[in-house]
Amino acid sequence: MMKNLIVITLVVMGLSFTSCKEDATKKIKTENLEVAKERDSEIKMGGPRFKFDKTEHDFGTINEGDVVETVFAFTNVGKSELIITSAKGSCGCTVPEWPKEPIMPGEVGEIKVKFNSYRKPNLQQKQITLRTNTEGGKEILKIRAQVTPSPKMKQNS
Repeated sequence: MMKNLIVITLVVMGLSFTSCKEDATKKIKTENLEVAKERDSEIKMGGPRFKFDKTEHDFGTINEGDVVETVFAFTNVGKSELIITSAKGSCGCTVPEWPKEPIMPGEVGEIKVKFNSYRKPNLQQKQITLRTNTEGGKEILKIRAQVTPSPKMKQNS
């Protein structure tokens, strides 16, 4: 029993000594360091920032099956170009359109959002998540609507 304990201890010690031979700093890619330095310097000098005219929109009461649309206007109030890499609705009924080109400091842009209320009765609250190059990395926009159920939809259910 004691012999087994000694053997196990020696094996564990041997593994711990041999697994630490590789220098982790050698795995760092130089180009990744340069990208990170550039990003950090942009943030320090005042990276891109949104200033929205609104971040929430209430469509009020609509009828089931209606397709409604709103626009979220914004300005880049930061000091470097603003890039929106993606925009996704919280469900397939909420479809955003966003500028694919960079928005320069001082420039304006808009996010168009369509909401399809087909088979979405009653209170609906959805969100649109923007992935961006801002300090936080994302922005959230919200929409809501009170959808009056359609008599036809009730019969078909």
